Amino acid sequence: QVQLVESGGGLVQAGGSLRLSCEASRLTFSRYTMGWFRQAPGKEREFVAVISWSGGNTYSADSVKGRFTVSRDNAKNTVYLQMNSLKPEDTAVYYCAAALASPSTFRRGNGIDYWGKGTLVTVSS
Repeated sequence: QVQLVESGGGLVQAGGSLRLSCEASRLTFSRYTMGWFRQAPGKEREFVAVISWSGGNTYSADSVKGRFTVSRDNAKNTVYLQMNSLKPEDTAVYYCAAALASPSTFRRGNGIDYWGKGTLVTVSS
């Protein structure tokens, strides 16, 4: 069955950087819109960033724009989230997701076909 496996989470100080990776298996990766959501303690899951199947279109939430960058390597079946200038409010479990839907549908949280199990990012002040 399809698997999305996130890695790269951990503890970092405010202002630091982390790079999350999500490796997909058992799906035709290059057909899928890929992206990231996050869920902070006591809050609902929220959209972070999305990238189209070709990598030509990306979109990020306003809360991370200018700090986070999503990218993908279709040869490696992997999507990345480079997170810079991290803030304590970025603390959350970060989930990778895959969808055949468009990026505009994806970022509304609709049409998601597969989810990863998540990786915890903790930003200390």
